Amino acid sequence: MTLQEQLSTLLGLEGVQYKHNLDKPTLFQEALANDRGRIRPDGPDDEHKAYQTKLGPDGPLIFYTDPSCTGRPVQDTFAVAWPEIEDQVWWKKDFQKFDPAKYEALRGRIIEHLNNKKGTLYVKDVYAGSDPTYAVPYRFVGEYATHAMFVHNMFPKNIEGVADEDGKRWTMLNVPSFHCDPERDGTPSKRVVLIDLKNRVFLVAGRADYCGVNKKGMFTVMNFVLPNQGHMSMHCSANVGDNDGGAILFGLSGTGKTTLSADPNRKLIGDDEHAWTGNGISNLEDGCYAKLIDLDKEAEPIIAAAMSMPGTLIENVPPLPNKKLADTDPQELDLTDNSITENTRFSYPLDCNPNVMEGAKGPHPDTIVLLTADAFGVLPPVAVLTPKEVMYHFVSGFTAKLAGTEVGVTEPKAAFSACFGAPFMSHFPSVYAKLLAEKMEEHETRCILLNTGWGGGAYGVGKRISIQHTRALLDAALDGELDEGKVEFENHPVFNMQMPTSCPNVPDEILNPRNTWADKDAYDTAANKLRDMFRENFEAKNFGELGIEPVM
Repeated sequence: MTLQEQLSTLLGLEGVQYKHNLDKPTLFQEALANDRGRIRPDGPDDEHKAYQTKLGPDGPLIFYTDPSCTGRPVQDTFAVAWPEIEDQVWWKKDFQKFDPAKYEALRGRIIEHLNNKKGTLYVKDVYAGSDPTYAVPYRFVGEYATHAMFVHNMFPKNIEGVADEDGKRWTMLNVPSFHCDPERDGTPSKRVVLIDLKNRVFLVAGRADYCGVNKKGMFTVMNFVLPNQGHMSMHCSANVGDNDGGAILFGLSGTGKTTLSADPNRKLIGDDEHAWTGNGISNLEDGCYAKLIDLDKEAEPIIAAAMSMPGTLIENVPPLPNKKLADTDPQELDLTDNSITENTRFSYPLDCNPNVMEGAKGPHPDTIVLLTADAFGVLPPVAVLTPKEVMYHFVSGFTAKLAGTEVGVTEPKAAFSACFGAPFMSHFPSVYAKLLAEKMEEHETRCILLNTGWGGGAYGVGKRISIQHTRALLDAALDGELDEGKVEFENHPVFNMQMPTSCPNVPDEILNPRNTWADKDAYDTAANKLRDMFRENFEAKNFGELGIEPVM
């Protein structure tokens, strides 16, 4: 069937014009000419949304989202609760049920809207996954050329050897011009992000034009599809050393996942989304989607250089006062300006990184790293975990928000996100934990908990563990220097973790965090308080009923 016939059969689209698989230079020009919508809270719906810099097509495209959607609209994200899949899905606050009948009616109204409009839709065919044994064809269909360009950046293209492409294909329909009616459509607002797991359709409507919706939505899909095939889907970074030793690093925002995986002595597989299959580790993506706010260009030279490259995409960085974007060099942009959002972003191809594994694939990992940034200052800088402890800490997904980063946060605040990415995990956490445990056992993979947070006291009193010591601890783990028999351990009496008593290039006294506190009683109080938070989270999430054993 032709593209037109396929979209007519699947969605019912008729009389719509398609611009199919345009290259990035053409999409750049299409975005400048045609992408229109609201970019100011009190602005009209027909303003230009895409702009060029002084570099023109030889530099980045700058895109402004609707001001009400500068991040993922989690409260407007749903999956259709078809009876066939309802019991398989981990329903939660940021992934709720949507009534099938209301979904079908809403989808019909969106299609009718597009058919009556007789406009143009941009179509981009890519894949989720770089390994043809599991790669899922992903067809983006949407009103904005910018979104098509983003999808081109972020996902693999031209994967050969994928069987039954039409039978596996997922289709996203992204329609910002259709505004939902909550009373009529059953949506909480005028926008909606809807995943139809039965029919392989992803529907986005209304003011939900944040580019990341087109990325994380497909990650949520892959987190449903891959475990059903026996593969592990992971929110992690991954790299490979000179000895072909692979590593994966799980971690929430601010824990060092991207920074620590970008090691000049190791080749990068990817920085965010991966699969662990019988063939090893492979990237689900072909690009990076980095935060730009307060970017230190000296510390992040790869991202800084990419900002001046063609085919890249800058999102929601404000223009300079009294200077047109067309007259601005991208390196002049004020990356500290959060007047639009703290979540300014930058999309660039993976090959902008200088040291990438060929095909974005690597071997089975020797080492798994669970990253946390403990702002309470009580967890050890490193601990070696048993398989049971891995499952517990993996489903806990702990880090801490810092005092002062949010209004009303005056002391560190615990943050637990199961599997280090709960909003995107469409199966129950135990599904991913079981797969992780099985693959670790099969491939004899070690695991460490690496704390990139504070010592000597909580945030505001103690000091953050130096990046040099963190890298030395990570290097020692990757080189096997913390394996059983290579070093002596002591057990943490509160957290029940095995802490090494020595590590090359790291002072012995910091390895037991209690040693770094002047007031030992205060440390004990704080440690017990954090342990109780772990226990409360474990009970609240009913992890015990899912087969996870409590270890502290």
